[in-house]
Amino acid sequence: MKAPVPVMSSDTWYCLERQPAVFVTSSVSSPVKFTHGISVTGNSTVLPPKPKNERKVKRRHFSTLPKPKPRPQLSRSFEKGDDFSGKKFCILTAIKPTNLEKEKVRFFKSDYTYNPQFEYANPSLPSVLAKHSNATDRFLKQSINIMELTLQKYGSYEKFEQATGGSLLSKTRIWSHVRKYMMKEGCMGEIVVHLTEDLLSRASMTVVNGCPTLTINVCTAREHWLEGMLRHEIGTHYFRGINNLQQPWNSWTGRKKHELKPNNPTEEGLASIHSVLFRRDPFLWRAALLYYTVYRASHMSFCELFKDIGKFVKDPNTRWDYCVRAKRGWTDTSQPGADSAAAVCTHSGRGSRSPLSVWLLQEPGSAAVGTVQVGGSVPGSLAAGLGCFSKDQVYLDGILQILRYRETIDFHLLTALGKVSYEDVDRLKGLAVTENMRVPHFLQDHGRYMEHLEKIMEVNELTDRELKDLIY
Repeated sequence: MKAPVPVMSSDTWYCLERQPAVFVTSSVSSPVKFTHGISVTGNSTVLPPKPKNERKVKRRHFSTLPKPKPRPQLSRSFEKGDDFSGKKFCILTAIKPTNLEKEKVRFFKSDYTYNPQFEYANPSLPSVLAKHSNATDRFLKQSINIMELTLQKYGSYEKFEQATGGSLLSKTRIWSHVRKYMMKEGCMGEIVVHLTEDLLSRASMTVVNGCPTLTINVCTAREHWLEGMLRHEIGTHYFRGINNLQQPWNSWTGRKKHELKPNNPTEEGLASIHSVLFRRDPFLWRAALLYYTVYRASHMSFCELFKDIGKFVKDPNTRWDYCVRAKRGWTDTSQPGADSAAAVCTHSGRGSRSPLSVWLLQEPGSAAVGTVQVGGSVPGSLAAGLGCFSKDQVYLDGILQILRYRETIDFHLLTALGKVSYEDVDRLKGLAVTENMRVPHFLQDHGRYMEHLEKIMEVNELTDRELKDLIY
């Protein structure tokens, strides 16, 4: 029996600059004037060109919103820091295959026996990809145990997803939840919201043309999980990014001057904790599966990996997404990495690095080939193969480090100081700007926050003794 063939997708942009709120469900190629003085331009939101035979733009009006604050005009330093070249690159965009949908259709039609051959638009990518190709087994035991605990209680991931995540939300309901959360955090009007089906992650916080932009995957937006995603993207990434702009280390030069450690795995670890913080059963399932998938991807072809993670996830579309995340950036996915062009590339000399390699060198959490950056922990053994994109191991890595030191971390300062590692907080607090910093609402009650960290430890059967043995 043949596997189902995937369906193509469409996007929606929410523009919150004026009253009332408007969302655009199709792109526009020229400026279009709306009532109430709203102007939407294709270039300002980097939307794809509109087909010539489709001229109309759909509009919907919601209830009148409070007067929005001026939206911060940000550079890429909001996310990663300045580079020496002045050019802007995003590794996650660069490693997204240009033929992803075509290869997905071919893979599904083959009954999952065809290893995708991915293509990329950026020719500089192979020379730097090896920096992100080191998988470690440091927390492999914990990742497997977390997933097994989840399956023991719910029977399957799909049942866990339905029972704890609830139903998928319509675009209108997603917007309603986002609006309520933004009002709760006092950031209404500061962030552009983009709804799409074309995203490997559940959401992302980026900067588009100087504007903070929250992109949400509508295919994974579930009723009881959406606020956790907003705590992850807005309550963590956005607030730490905004606070970082006020600090003396808000640039590459500043970070180097003050000798800051990479902000990952702290950044993604903290955000991932906030994703599950108030769940009834805060299993660290996603972080665990991402960690496991990356490690296995370093030893397996795409097809082998797809089959292997089937013991944890049955849905083929979900498995495809996890496998693509682990294999993205690579052309030939049939090998663990020995035959991939990027696996044999060497880095250029200090004086001749490409702009993209310069960007990667400053990316928080990046590590050189042959090492694993695990903060204060002892590096685990490296995977022999290089055919994986290892960034996804940072989530569980960061979670476990933060839980290990939860009693000594000042979580208010960790947010107020911006894009810093928990290891740098005590050293930097005397140099930091702390007035008028943005701290999310869920950090206001310290006692309640700490109680939920303890619940995460308990539900995932993590012990202080175990973490102290692993991380020191």
